[in-house]
Amino acid sequence: MDRRFAVLGALSAGLAVVAGAFAAHGLRARVTPDLLAVFETGARYQMYHALGLLAVAWALGRWPASPAALAGWLFVAGTVLFSGSLYLLALGSPSWLGAVTPFGGLCFIAGWALLAWAAGRG
Repeated sequence: MDRRFAVLGALSAGLAVVAGAFAAHGLRARVTPDLLAVFETGARYQMYHALGLLAVAWALGRWPASPAALAGWLFVAGTVLFSGSLYLLALGSPSWLGAVTPFGGLCFIAGWALLAWAAGRG
């Protein structure tokens, strides 16, 4: 198992739990329901891709010279761009920041495609 991605995945999962708890207990009374949903979407996708990073760590332990490492970095970039931009938007950042969010989504999609390729060519 690749320690780098296992650590990143575990840290990202922990931060996703913190973000979800913050949304439930700290933001509920301070932002509109629409913005709360935006924040919660960021936390949900961060958790999905934290688990993806753990899958990358496992894949790299099994197939060290595979495209799985690039998939992992795409998951990290996607989390920063997608979840990060949603967190900032929900907390009152300018709406133009929403233009960043789709790039994070593209990173997620490309990361899953590369992870599938790594698994397929084993």
